[in-house]
Amino acid sequence: MRFWARLGCISFGGPAGQIAILHAELVERKRWISEKRFLHALNYCMLLPGPEAQQLATYLGWLMHRTIGGMAAGALFVLPSLVLLIALSWLYMAHGQQPLFKGLFDGLKPAVLALVIQAAHRLGSRVLNTPLRWAIAAGALVGVAVFNLPFPLVVLTAGVVGHLATSRDAPAHAAAATQGGPAWIDDDTPTPPHARFSRARLTRVLLAGALLFALPFAALLAWGGPVLTDMAGFFTKAALVTFGGAYAVLPYVFQGAVEQHGWLTAAQMMDGLALGETTPGPLIMVVAFVGFAGGWTQAVLGPDALLAGGALAAVVVTWFTFLPSFVFILAGGPLIESTQRMPRLAGALAAITAAAVGVILSLALAFGVQLLWAHGRLQWLPALMAAAATVALLRFKVGLLPLLAACGALGIALRLA
Repeated sequence: MRFWARLGCISFGGPAGQIAILHAELVERKRWISEKRFLHALNYCMLLPGPEAQQLATYLGWLMHRTIGGMAAGALFVLPSLVLLIALSWLYMAHGQQPLFKGLFDGLKPAVLALVIQAAHRLGSRVLNTPLRWAIAAGALVGVAVFNLPFPLVVLTAGVVGHLATSRDAPAHAAAATQGGPAWIDDDTPTPPHARFSRARLTRVLLAGALLFALPFAALLAWGGPVLTDMAGFFTKAALVTFGGAYAVLPYVFQGAVEQHGWLTAAQMMDGLALGETTPGPLIMVVAFVGFAGGWTQAVLGPDALLAGGALAAVVVTWFTFLPSFVFILAGGPLIESTQRMPRLAGALAAITAAAVGVILSLALAFGVQLLWAHGRLQWLPALMAAAATVALLRFKVGLLPLLAACGALGIALRLA
């Protein structure tokens, strides 16, 4: 419990950084789990929609300490970020027009654009290693950015293409050896009794998940009002259809929250992403800001309770975004523990991830138009800052927090000047 609570407070750096922290702590330092078992869990979490780092923490907590361990690991991975984002969202909505805050976000927006470009580059360098995957990425970019195709359709098409294009007998990737002696759950450790597949256990998990969705949703229908009910439905769909990590979720959230429902503006969405980058926890926690902003602007609890309405909306959005992840892990974990070779599923995942590269680039395009082409003409200063931030990330490997601090300070200085 102490480890998972500490991890929730220090897990900066996005999914890649969080998975690296998990590997360094659990595989290399504490030796709680072997390299092979860790990678096997990671492959499953990469296959799922939703935040893979949080799902991996949930999986490992469940494998070591049963359902209560998985719930503790997954919840503590999210809770510190939720509390911090509610506080930051209130500051933004209540005082965001102050010169200090406006200058801060003037500097953070180009950094956010650079981070989205870096995410596409990092993902693309890992998966775009065949002409087919390049074609899938390009098709996803054109489909989302030009033809405004629904995100689920893009993901489904990519997955089917990847599945059909992968040989049934494709070899599995070998795990790298890890130094440091045997792990508590090692390569040849028998599957713990609680992690073995059981139809009765699967039924219990699915029923519990259905109740944990249905009861809060029914309460929102009865007492929460249309905005909170729409948020619950929309973010449940987002959790079920958004493959490829947090940056691939954001275009879907952008389409729904900004363009369809009007809970916040495109500029506020960029600011929220900047806030999400500055907090620990999964980047998908930016949905808490989206919920807070929607609850505030729509006054879901009345004009005299904006803070309470925003906080309630943030909690509702977080609950319905992360509930499917817990169900995926607790229901699917036993099946995955009994399965060591999934070449066609891996092929589908690789194709979906290639499509995610194109989708992330479409998000960068949308943010770039919003930031760099305001008022019908090119904004030179944000363009130069975004270019410098991109070079700093890709060429000089500058860390996330130093980059955000430098861009934020520059934005404040320019605004005050």
